[in-house]
Amino acid sequence: MSTITALPLSEASHEATRVLEQVNRQLGRIPNMYSVMAHSPAVLEAYTQFSNSLRKGSLGAPMAERIAIASAEKNGCTYCLSAHSFTGVKAGLSEADIREARALTATDPKVAAGMAFTKKLLANPGDLSTADVTPLRNAGYTDGEILEIIANVIRNIFTNYLNVVAGTEVDWPLVTPANTNSHENR
Repeated sequence: MSTITALPLSEASHEATRVLEQVNRQLGRIPNMYSVMAHSPAVLEAYTQFSNSLRKGSLGAPMAERIAIASAEKNGCTYCLSAHSFTGVKAGLSEADIREARALTATDPKVAAGMAFTKKLLANPGDLSTADVTPLRNAGYTDGEILEIIANVIRNIFTNYLNVVAGTEVDWPLVTPANTNSHENR
């Protein structure tokens, strides 16, 4: 059950409507998560600006989708796991890639280094040290890409928490995290 429902476009503020119409142009529809965010135009705008900026980065959509899938699985967010399993395929991920991302692993050595760092960020960022950056550099990640991994993890933690708390109705092909609990969204 939703605790914060998707706001119909007709009830959204002028500021939120402007952003929702932009989302509609980009995605061809307005996913429920954005309509939930519309309750706060500031949240909606901040999220879309952050996401749009990250899309311009050098990390690439396939790795960003792997991070999103890993975060959703770790945080038990059915909405995000469903959304990013769908958009991950659109970004070029195979079903095997999606399974690996859900397990925070990868067969490709560079991707595996990125997923190992993502796993540490999701588990306990306070335990990270400069030594955790060395495997990323050794795998070929630039400093900018390392920062983009961190930014993508943070972006996805935000949406995971938002959708779990809001109980956002899933409007993507359903994929359920392995670590489901009592939340309906999970």
